[in-house]
Amino acid sequence: MNSWSESGWEENFGSAWVFLCLAFCAHVADEALTGFLPIYNATVLAMRSQYNWFPMPTFEFREWLTGLIVANIVLLLLTPLAFRNAQWLRPLAYVHAGVHLLNGTGHTLATIFGQTVSTIHFARPAPGFYSSPLLFAGSIYLLIRLRASRRGQSLAAVS
Repeated sequence: MNSWSESGWEENFGSAWVFLCLAFCAHVADEALTGFLPIYNATVLAMRSQYNWFPMPTFEFREWLTGLIVANIVLLLLTPLAFRNAQWLRPLAYVHAGVHLLNGTGHTLATIFGQTVSTIHFARPAPGFYSSPLLFAGSIYLLIRLRASRRGQSLAAVS
């Protein structure tokens, strides 16, 4: 048996979970340092003026950053469960990967177009763009590990 099999690495998604959590931390820092929040708030207000039902809130910097730091801490605290391949964490892991894949895509598209909506323009690259490749890589890695660890559970159940 190789050392990965002996350590159980093939049977969990813990390393991918950690990578995506750290990518999320880097992304929050990237957004905070490159002026993401004013563009986000302006975009939300523009969307609300067009669509009364638009559900996204606006934030003050302190509450926005505090919320993201708390979210990062909670996600990082779940890491031991990802290494144990906890069944109830798997749906959250899929959501975690999907949200960050879409988040990275949004920052990339905003960079390509130089705007979020027709009335909100900014200098390129978009705030939060620099860490987007980490979000892409982390999301894809987590999706791959989730699939592989599911197969590992199926094989373990059979034997």
